[in-house]
Formats: sequence, C-alpha cells, structure tokens
Amino acid sequence: MTSSTAADYIEDVSPGSGALPPRARYASSDAKSLSLNGSWRLRVSATADAEDDSFAEEGYDAGDWAEVTVPGHWVLQGHGSPIYTNHLYPFPVDPPHVPTENPTGDHLRVFDLPSEWPSDGGAVLRFDGVESCARIWLNGTDIGEFKGSRLPHEFAVGHLLKPGGNVLAVRVHQWSAGSYLEDQDQWWLPGIFRDVTLLHRPPGSALDFFVHASYDHLGGAGTLRVDSDVDGRITVPALDIDVATGESVTMPVRPWTAELPYLYDGLLTTEGERVPLRIGFRTVELSDGLIKVNGRAILFKGVNRHEWHPEKGRALDLETMREDVLLMKRHNINAVRTSHYPPHPAFLDLCDEYGLWVIDECDLETHGFTEQAWRDNPVDDDRWTPALLDRAARMVERDKNHPSIVVWSLGNEAGTGRGLTAMAEWIHARDRSRLVHYEGDIDCRDTDVHSRMYASHAEVERIGQDLDGGTHKRRQLPFILCEYGHAMGNGPGGLADYQRLFESYDRLQGGFIWEWIDHGIKDERHGFAYGGDFGEELHDGNFVCDGLLFPDRVPSPGLIEYKKVVEPVSVGSPDDGSVRITNKHDFADLSAFAFQWSYQVDGETVESGPLTVPPLAPGESADVKLPAPPVESEGAESQWTVRALLAADTAWAPAGHVVGWGRIPVSARPSPYVSATSAPVLGERRITLGPASFDARTGELKSIGAVDVTGLRLDVWRATTDNDDGASWQTDIRRGLLWRKLGLHRMRHRLDGVESGEDALTVRTRVAPAAWEIGLATVYRWTSDGERLRLTVSVAPEGDWTVPLPRLGIRFGLDASADRVKWFGGGPGEGYPDTKSASQLGRWVSTVDDLQTPYVRPQENGARADVRWAELGGLRIDGDPEFWFTARRWTTEQLDAAAHRTDLTPGDTVWVNLDHGQHGIGSQSCGPGPLPQYFLNAEPAEFSFVFSARP
Repeated sequence: MTSSTAADYIEDVSPGSGALPPRARYASSDAKSLSLNGSWRLRVSATADAEDDSFAEEGYDAGDWAEVTVPGHWVLQGHGSPIYTNHLYPFPVDPPHVPTENPTGDHLRVFDLPSEWPSDGGAVLRFDGVESCARIWLNGTDIGEFKGSRLPHEFAVGHLLKPGGNVLAVRVHQWSAGSYLEDQDQWWLPGIFRDVTLLHRPPGSALDFFVHASYDHLGGAGTLRVDSDVDGRITVPALDIDVATGESVTMPVRPWTAELPYLYDGLLTTEGERVPLRIGFRTVELSDGLIKVNGRAILFKGVNRHEWHPEKGRALDLETMREDVLLMKRHNINAVRTSHYPPHPAFLDLCDEYGLWVIDECDLETHGFTEQAWRDNPVDDDRWTPALLDRAARMVERDKNHPSIVVWSLGNEAGTGRGLTAMAEWIHARDRSRLVHYEGDIDCRDTDVHSRMYASHAEVERIGQDLDGGTHKRRQLPFILCEYGHAMGNGPGGLADYQRLFESYDRLQGGFIWEWIDHGIKDERHGFAYGGDFGEELHDGNFVCDGLLFPDRVPSPGLIEYKKVVEPVSVGSPDDGSVRITNKHDFADLSAFAFQWSYQVDGETVESGPLTVPPLAPGESADVKLPAPPVESEGAESQWTVRALLAADTAWAPAGHVVGWGRIPVSARPSPYVSATSAPVLGERRITLGPASFDARTGELKSIGAVDVTGLRLDVWRATTDNDDGASWQTDIRRGLLWRKLGLHRMRHRLDGVESGEDALTVRTRVAPAAWEIGLATVYRWTSDGERLRLTVSVAPEGDWTVPLPRLGIRFGLDASADRVKWFGGGPGEGYPDTKSASQLGRWVSTVDDLQTPYVRPQENGARADVRWAELGGLRIDGDPEFWFTARRWTTEQLDAAAHRTDLTPGDTVWVNLDHGQHGIGSQSCGPGPLPQYFLNAEPAEFSFVFSARP
C-alpha cells in the first residue's frame, strides 16, 4: 500500500486546487486593491517538508528569518544558487516525481487592511507568478495550491480577512510536477517573482469580460461588443457609444495596428465597479494563405523575448518593461513572441499602447524529453491534459482583451501529442478572432501557421516557392521563422539575406530573432555570470547569453544590424542622379517622416539639406531627384547619404530619430600609390628603407619613423565566436573545432629568406601548423618613396585546405600609449562580411578601449569594415584594397582563452590587426553557418598597406 503525505500535491499532475477560474486581467478599476509586494520573511529548507505548516499559524515568531523582496527570486537574494540548462532537466526524469532535495522557501507577510477598505463584498488574493509550485495559507487557513509559474492564480479570501494582523503564508517549492512542463531554456529561479495583490470585489462587480472589437477594412467600420458575466454598460465617449454589455454596435473608427496603434478609452460599468478599457479595433484572419490584419498581409520583424534583469531575474518592474518596448520601437522591431510563457501583463499593456504585434505563448515546454525520444512526454499523456488545458485557459482568459495579440502559441519544443491537440481545440473554440501557432506541429494539424526554427536560407526560399513538400494543408499556410538569427555572442550573421527572402515571397511572413536579451547575472567576479558559474551539476554555459541586448540593456551590434535590415523605409539608387525611396510599412504612409540628404567627400560631410519625398503609401516607391553635387570631388571618394527621420515627437522617440538611411556612391577613391624610389640600406644589425628599420637577419619590421613596431606577421586566427564554435549537435560542421583541429590557432612561421634588392626588401616565409602538411607561402615585399612605406603581402596556399580561414591579414604591436583611433571606413560599430549592413561609411574617432564589443563571453569582436585608412599611435595606414581594422590591449590568444570579461587585463602593447579578409559570422551557435559567399576560402591573395608616420 502506498501512503500519502501532505506533500503529495507537489508531484500531482493536476494544476492545483482552490484557485478561482481564470478571467480577464485589467490594470485598474475603482474597486480597492492592496499591493502585498515589498519585504517578506523567508526561510529556505533543503527539502519539501510539507508536514510542518506551523509557520502559517497566527502568532508564529519568524523573527530570525531572513528578509527578501517580493517580487523576487530567493536564489538572487543570497539564498542558494541559480541553475541554467538549455533543455536538460536538472533532476532525474521520472515524471511526475521530483527529488527529495527540493529547495523550499517558506514566505511570510503580515499586513493590515487600509482604514478605507470596504466591509461589503468579497476579496480576491492574486498571485501573478510563482515558480514552480506554491501552497497558500491566510490567517492559518489552507486556501489551496497551484502550479503554472508564469500564470495568474486567484483565491477567494474575503471571509478570512480581518482589519489588522493578517498573516499570509506561502510555501514555494523549486521542483514539482509542473517543472516537467517548464523546461524553457532559462535560469531555474524559484520564488514569488511577480506581483501579489489583494483585490476588493464589491457586490455586482465584474467577474470576467471579453472585448470583441473587429474592423471592416472595406467599409472602415468597427464593431464593438463586450460580453460580461455581470450585466453592465459600455461607454466610449470618443465614439458616442453607450450600450449594454452583450450588445453590438457598429460605427466608423480608426483601426489599431502595430504601426498606428490607435486606442479608444472606454468604460465597463457594472453595479459595483467601473473598469477602464483600452479598445483597439482590428481583425485578424487567415486569408489567401496569409496572416492578414485589417485586410492586409503583415510582415513580422520580430524578436523572442524572455523576461530578464541582470540583478532581479524575471522580477521586472514597469520601467524596465517600458525600456524594452521603447528599444524595440527605436530599432524598427514590430513584433514579439513571448518566449516561452505569457509575460507580465503590464508588458502587453505597453504593446497595445506603443504598437507591437504579439504572439502570446503558453507556459509550456517539455524539451528535456527529447533525450528519450519523447517517451513519457506529458503532452501525449492524458493524465496531464487537465494541466495543459488549465495553462491554455489561464493565458487566453488573462490576455484576451489585448489588441496587440494576434496569435496564440501553444508553447515551445514540447513534441506533439493529444494534450496539444486538446489545447488547440479549446483555444480555437474560445477565441475565433486570432490564429493558433505551434512550431513542433510539422504537419500543421492543430495550427494555422507553418512555423520553423533556424531553417537555412535555402530551405526558407524553397518554402517561399512552395517547394517544401509536406502535407497539403501545410503548403497552403503562411510561413514564419518563430526563431532564427541566433544572437549569441558576435552575430547573428546573414540577417539581410533572410530579409531579402521575406520581402521576395508573399508566403514568407517574417520571423523572430532569438532572442532579445542576454540572461547574464551581474556578478563581481565574472562581470556577468552564466551557466556553470554557480557550480551547477549540469549546465549549458553561456548559451543563456544569446540576445540582441547585453544584460545591462546596452544594444549589441546585432541589434544595430537588425534595425538596419528591417528598416521600414529603404533608400536605393536608380543611377540617374536620383534616390529611390520605398515605403516598406504594411499600413502607414510616409507622412510622419522628414527626409534629409548629405554629401560626403572622403568621409566628411560638406553640405546637407532637406529632401522632399511624397507621402508614399505602403509598398510604393518614388525616384526623387537629388540636387547637383555641391562640390567637385575629383581625386576623392564622394557619396550621398539620405536619411528618413521622424518629423515630430512620437510616444517612442523624439523628432529627428533616424528610422532608415541609405548611401549612394558618386565617385570611388583612388588607390594609394607609393613610388619605389628608395633603396634598402643594409647595416650591421638593421636594414633601413625610407622611414622604416628592419632586423637585418629576419627582415622583421622594427620601426616606422619614431614609432616602434612589434611582431608584424601574417595572422589567420581569431578568437572563435560562439557562431564559429557552433552547437554541440553540429559535430561535422563546427568551424571553430575544425580550425583548432588543424592548428590554425598555433601557426608556426618559418623564415625562408630575406632579400634586399634595388628598390625593395623582400621577406619570404611559410606559415603552417604543426602536424599537418598544409601551409601558406607568404611573401612580404616592402617598398618606399622615402616618406611612406608600402607593404605588399602575397599569400599562396599549399596542400589540401579543406576549411576556410578565420581571417587573413597582418598583426603587429604598438606601444600602450597608442589610444586614440581615427579612421575612414565603416562605423561607428563593428562589422563583418555578413553583419555590416549597418556599417556607415564615414570618418570616425574612438579610443582603443571603446573599439571593443563587451560580449559576455569574450570572442572576436570590434572589427571595423571597409576601412580606407586608419590613424593610431603616430601611424597612418592606407589600405589597398579596403581592409578590416581591429585594435585591442590584449592578444588574440588572450582573448581566445578568456571565459569572462574580467579575465582580460590590458597589457603594455596595443595589438593591431589589418585584415584583407574575415570569414563570415552566420548563426551556427544554433542555426546555419555563413552563406558560401561569406566564406574566406584559402586561395591565392595579394593585398597592400601604406604606412606613414604622423606627428
């Protein structure tokens, strides 16, 4: 016989007991509420001893307990440690059982009711988020328990309240049966991490309501109906609406879209409560095989967003959420997939207000079951179906009144099964005004969208051409990449190539970058900590740091690149003295923008002015005549730059904010030329050539004028990026591993000869790794006109090169005093072959320290693309052709060895790389590598640099 204990609820597959049915959440009403956020008492135990609940009794002395802040996670407040796994469960997989070692936090909060708290009616205690299982007592009475960490749960408590000294006790278990449903590639962080609120429920107050606000794009009319469990009236002053709940009314309205998010203020009035409404009229449909809103197909330019703060974890405040939305809008992002759970409800209010399409995703992922070929997967086990349906209902009922939500998602990476089908059927029946998404449903039995993760460019194009095969139903559905462009470390690459495909085929309706923010935890020792930094038994390292924002919400180069790639106004050149402006919006015309031209000569703006552009409708283009070039630019490089700016302040950015830009070349720069008029002069230990001196034995460059130069030689290695290293399951194509296997990180340099001719110093070498027969025959040819020094490097591969090179160029060292950098080329930030759409040609200034991109795990970074010339440490360097420029205060080897930013210590040398080529970036940390056109193949190459000393 199996005995039961008070802890059986932890491993019960049911969603819980005692909670009220799910309902719509609204931000405010005229009913009283009391926030119970703030300081709570906490006791953490190593096991789930549910036998002793004496702490919940009135009068219990918790004076020696710790204090923590709610919302919060106790492991981020000094009690235990976080755990990061991508998909492996950090406990034995034996559903629904969890370990005896189950950290459990007993929380206590004593509160008084405000003096004005009404004596009539009831009260509801609401928890917006607790991980992963909670049992609740109020004034010694057990009121229930629940699972579903990112979902709201309410309990009727009016009969238990008293004016003062109310004791709220919450026992939170880190592990429960619910943990099997929440394997969502994030930190495992127990605690009460969202708001706790006491709500007065007056007699006759609203229980639940559903705002139906559709839009007829043909007639321009909106139809409003608000269904309510309690009779009442709906008023919308701006539309002169005053109708009973349940009644429909139709009138001309301004529709809601992510581009033009117009909301009407309304009011639901019942006998006991007045609830403000924010109403957006819009219609979502699957029509002609496309996702359409208000009759038009939309293109998602989206991101996946986990909730994250580097100190508070998933306990986000309103201003942090607002900062996320503002950053998205300012970087041309128009959509969010709420990976992989419903967000804090305030975030959706912000999406309504500022305008973002939302795919709202259920709190569900069982990814760890993939390790056993999905055997025992809860979503295909009828015992778990009530829990799945509860999670679906709590998402839909809570969020159904948000116009920003256009698609419901069943969850993520949970295999397939009967439980998912039941969820899809319930959602379709409950809300016919939105579509349903689930990526794992490859035959699209239960979904309205064909969705994939990390599909290659070639596969995406085949889908766009309807050549992807699959079921007939799937081929008739729109396609999205619910995850692509894995933004881990340096990258992602290839975004512009994806966007060209999205814009070329109607069926391809965009995608969502993985992901929004690095989940680094602020830590003195590491800077930002990631998996393994807390001694986890199992972890997935820095795979948790794969966002477009660094943990402190500073935009990464990936976000700057994405902004450029998805800009809603494009600038091109028809090559006739005009500029072609294209409106890439789905709904908005260009009346909100001002356009400005500027003319640059050798990277410096010589004149600028306004450009008159008609208010083009979505999808329209116009060729607009540019003025005559303001100056002669013979013998110089010149270009037009045209920018689209906000003409006036908006809710998300000020007037003058740049939304899109483009460059129109006018004249190319002449190649730098050095006449070889100086002859090498051979001394006892030195060779001099023009302004330079060389070691007479090795031919190694020692100085140019008064500037000492160290260790100049061919360099092919870069500190591998996360995308170079690839994912663990990509064993045959992980570029970084192949490079290391060949020894490209430890190349040997053999001197074959130093030849001093009449007009040149030639140094012949072979650069090759130990243990292999491959190599690079490398010739350095130095010439001078007396003032300047020209280096021409010729490289010829030897042997069977089966992999591309990481980089190809030269590296040398300068004194640590070299700090200020000026260059003419791409900037202001870094750029690589497939990540340089946002690189703007101009003259830029920086310090060496500011050239570095602070990736959470150090790796190759900071290269400026298409550099014509650079000045640093008393040297000017001109390239022939253009080059990539990098400078840092540590060697590539030191950068390669570092695990955290704090491992990098500036040395007494500034190391400079001048690269003829760089291998592409791609997104192979969880996706495809670079496209073939971005490979740096080992093939014969020749490139030159001209050095001159500068005072």
